[in-house]
Amino acid sequence: MSDLLSGQEPEKYDASSIEVLEGLEAVRLRPGMYIGGTDERALHHMVAEVLDNAMDEAVAGHANRIEVELHADYAITIRDNGRGIPVDPHPKFPEKSALEVILCTLHAGGKFSGKAYQTSGGLNGVGSSVVNALSDSMVVQVARNRELFEQRFSRGVPLAPLEKLGAAPNRRGTTVTFHADPEIFGGHRFKPAKLYKSVQSKAYLFSGVEIRWKSEIADGDTPQEATFHFPGGLSDYLKETLGGAMTYADAPFAGTVDFQEKFGAAGKVEWAINWTPTKDGFIQSYCNTVPTPEGGTHVAGFWAAILKGIKAYGELSNNKKAAQITREDLVSGGCALVSCFIADPAFVGQTKDRLSTESAQKMTEGAVRDHFDNWLAADTKSAGAILDFLVLRAEERLRRRQEKETARKSATKKLRLPGKLTDCTNKDRTGTELFIVEGDSAGGSGKGARDRKTQALLPLKGKILNVLGAASSKLSTNAEISDLCEALGCGMGTKFNLDDLRYEKIIIMTDADVDGAHIAALLMTFFYTQMRPLIDGGHLYLACPPLFRLTQGAKRLYVADDAEKDHWLEKGLGGKGKIDLQRFKGLGEMDAKDLKETTMDPATRKLIRVSVQEDVPGETSDLVERLMGKKPELRFQYIQENAKFADMEELDV
Repeated sequence: MSDLLSGQEPEKYDASSIEVLEGLEAVRLRPGMYIGGTDERALHHMVAEVLDNAMDEAVAGHANRIEVELHADYAITIRDNGRGIPVDPHPKFPEKSALEVILCTLHAGGKFSGKAYQTSGGLNGVGSSVVNALSDSMVVQVARNRELFEQRFSRGVPLAPLEKLGAAPNRRGTTVTFHADPEIFGGHRFKPAKLYKSVQSKAYLFSGVEIRWKSEIADGDTPQEATFHFPGGLSDYLKETLGGAMTYADAPFAGTVDFQEKFGAAGKVEWAINWTPTKDGFIQSYCNTVPTPEGGTHVAGFWAAILKGIKAYGELSNNKKAAQITREDLVSGGCALVSCFIADPAFVGQTKDRLSTESAQKMTEGAVRDHFDNWLAADTKSAGAILDFLVLRAEERLRRRQEKETARKSATKKLRLPGKLTDCTNKDRTGTELFIVEGDSAGGSGKGARDRKTQALLPLKGKILNVLGAASSKLSTNAEISDLCEALGCGMGTKFNLDDLRYEKIIIMTDADVDGAHIAALLMTFFYTQMRPLIDGGHLYLACPPLFRLTQGAKRLYVADDAEKDHWLEKGLGGKGKIDLQRFKGLGEMDAKDLKETTMDPATRKLIRVSVQEDVPGETSDLVERLMGKKPELRFQYIQENAKFADMEELDV
């Protein structure tokens, strides 16, 4: 770290390191393509994009301090003491500085070739330019080669050329201050508690960095100033997360392995895991300090190593029941953190929710497995306690499965409801799906489109009761809710038991119109208030039926919205003759073939998983109350705050 203070740069990092793939286009028109939407989650993702760049400098060994500040006007400043963005003229655009090219051009950055960074969280040169495009104000200062430079932008456009401010002999690094554009994000504001948690987790993920947090906005118990530095890394993180919970191992199974030494590839993996009977299991995963809430190949490799290791230990201990343990048993009480650093990672989507790099699975499994075997052998007391716990979980799982198979046989006889449930034939819950559809006509098409073995249908007549604030007597006597609860078999409210759920996936399949959206909202409100663990367990989904079918000769295409329809009408499908356009006003208008191909066949359909991302306790409950509660003034307020996001030409009224 001596180079941090001397100003000397150990390796070349100048304008020639910045590669340009294409210009900045349509970010403001369709921000959802780049940051996942214009909601609160997307707003906070803007901070993550800039913070990831600062973390990349730290992980690469060029910075050891990052500062994050939330200002009173909700602007954000992120400062690092790294090398500083290059400011010399870019070779391909000599009239522009490299800084301007990075901030104003999509797919421009120093992370494509791997020469400037071996591993990075900002991957494709999209992040900084997107944040610039979606900010009404951005100011970037760079202290580099003992000189200070500044350039100002608004909505992705430079307000003036790069300006040299003067000498900066004791400063180095990049400072980015941006204010999210209210034209894009409306009334959404940064939440100090959410930012605080994100900043803290970044410090846990790389022990070599110190992150300083400051907020000019008071927010309950969230500190307005803090400094994070965790030499213990993920072990410290897990210890704080578990608090005083009882664990089966006195110290967690934790470690770090350099991939270069073991596999000859750049990167490393760090992990920490322990088991507890007092908390539900969880896994938080990261790649190059970027959270991957949907997991991915590194998580698959980690669980494979743990599963194989515990089974092997059970065999050595002559515990034959260890062979029954599955990944489900490991996760049920296992509290785990996994963080990997790899070169050229591939993610699903710009928001990087899931890692898809195939090599990460093999490398993570190989790195963790050897260490886990040694850890179990060295601490036989903890190993024995964990093995006994997992065997009990496996036996309980098998017992409940047997009970469910018996219950399904008896419940199938009870649920012969004319015009209602059309059940599947599989006796085991694994792989089964229940489609909740509106109306008998949609149910009729669904019967012809479904897989009889695994897919069941439950038509609902009209809109179900809005359960928010409804009396319990109304819930128990409402016919639609009663049919739904009986079909699911798991009870509701205080009597809910996830283990009794009769289907692996519950899929809300409504028409692609306003009424369909309202029914879906009512159903999601029901599940959120009466069966919340069903959502947390990843069992609730929304189907995505198409709105249009385009046919040109032998070519046929289904599209989801007007923008996509207009695109293909202009471009053509590659067939002969005029394009025939059909708008599906409801699922009942689709024949079984259309419905199967677009909405029900797992090989071709698209599902949206319903999840609750509640970084600040109570925020989801507050939103549900505003939208679905008994106070119309709260709904009106929300509409006023968010109406500007609706395009009147696209409203289906």
